Amino acid sequence: MKRKYRSWLVAALVLNIVLLLGYGIHYYRGSLPEEIKIITGKEQKISFRIPLSAKIKGETVGVLEVNKEPLEKGSIKIDFSDEILMEASEKTKATMEVKLFGIFPLKKMEIRAVSPQTVVVGGSAIGIHVETNGILVLGTTTVTGEDKMTYEPATNRLKSGDYIVEVNGCPMKEKEDLIKLLKESDGSELHCKIRRGKEIIEVAVTPVRTADGTYKIGTWIRDDTQGIGTLTYITPDGKYGALGHGITDVDTGVLMEVSGGNAYDAEILRIIKGEPGDPGELSGVIHRSEKERLGTVRTNTAQGIFGDVKENCEFQTSERELEIGFKQEVKKGKATILCEINGEINEYEIEIQQVDYSNRNHAKGLVLKITDEELLEITGGIVQGMSGSPIIQNGKLIGAVTHVFIRDSTKGYGTFIENMIQQ
Repeated sequence: MKRKYRSWLVAALVLNIVLLLGYGIHYYRGSLPEEIKIITGKEQKISFRIPLSAKIKGETVGVLEVNKEPLEKGSIKIDFSDEILMEASEKTKATMEVKLFGIFPLKKMEIRAVSPQTVVVGGSAIGIHVETNGILVLGTTTVTGEDKMTYEPATNRLKSGDYIVEVNGCPMKEKEDLIKLLKESDGSELHCKIRRGKEIIEVAVTPVRTADGTYKIGTWIRDDTQGIGTLTYITPDGKYGALGHGITDVDTGVLMEVSGGNAYDAEILRIIKGEPGDPGELSGVIHRSEKERLGTVRTNTAQGIFGDVKENCEFQTSERELEIGFKQEVKKGKATILCEINGEINEYEIEIQQVDYSNRNHAKGLVLKITDEELLEITGGIVQGMSGSPIIQNGKLIGAVTHVFIRDSTKGYGTFIENMIQQ
């Protein structure tokens, strides 16, 4: 019995050690970014304060210094439990192999020395109008024919999230293109080219003649969408980023594939205050005129929308030019956001409560809480339309607001500005 009991104790101890080790590896992987960027010609302090060690190997001899020691042909060992000093005389790359307790391999990181980058910080409300790349299928439904029978012409052929890109050899750019072909079909089979994810497939759909003489295929479709968000930044070469997250279709929930669009000035007319379980909203009007146009929408990605600012644009910004802050510079604690609430761009206090340096979900690398009493009084916290509001910490642009917590509108998520700039 004693031997059995001892065996059980040893097994339990081994299991606990394995579980703790697995948790430690998972935890510490999440505590480090995939990449560390430093500014050339400037000594920078990097501090994670965790029990990890690493070896750094550089691509160029004598360019990178770590803790005042030049990186030569070999490697330099560092300890993440201490503050690390890094400086590069020019652009370069290095790799870092990180180990837990100096024994267990954890992850490989890249160190990149880059030129400093500054942007004009946004904060203004913008109206966005985009056109889909093809006709988006929202879903299918039944059609009542002129014979009073019920038909489902598109069921099991078209699916929610499909894009109709071509019908009978004709490109489909807007709903009217499909409606015209339906009118001319006289009930003949339509040969549709569909983009489903990354795959192009062909399906045949036969329109049904209804009692009023029109032809239908029982499909809900969309070819454009619009909404209000917040401008995050404008680069010196005339590029802009906004929203911090992608535009998803309200019905399908999928990231919309856009063929183009424009961003305009927007005027906030009403603020619906956020409540627990009911996120608020900035509602207003989009001034869709050439004079009020900020620029084009070039791409819609999971990290936001991006485009080109038109020439001689007089769009309202904060007029603050700030340097980009890298992931490792973001810390828990006080920060501010810029957003347009009452016709002016104002700065409001927040607290960064969590930082996920591994950035597993690009739109949710930061957890933040609104602490500014004025903003809480007006909006109740984060509301729809504030997505893209720039986050500033220690004089640098470090991120953008992306989402609100449904159960607590004072809290929400943010993305690192690096994620947006890389787009």
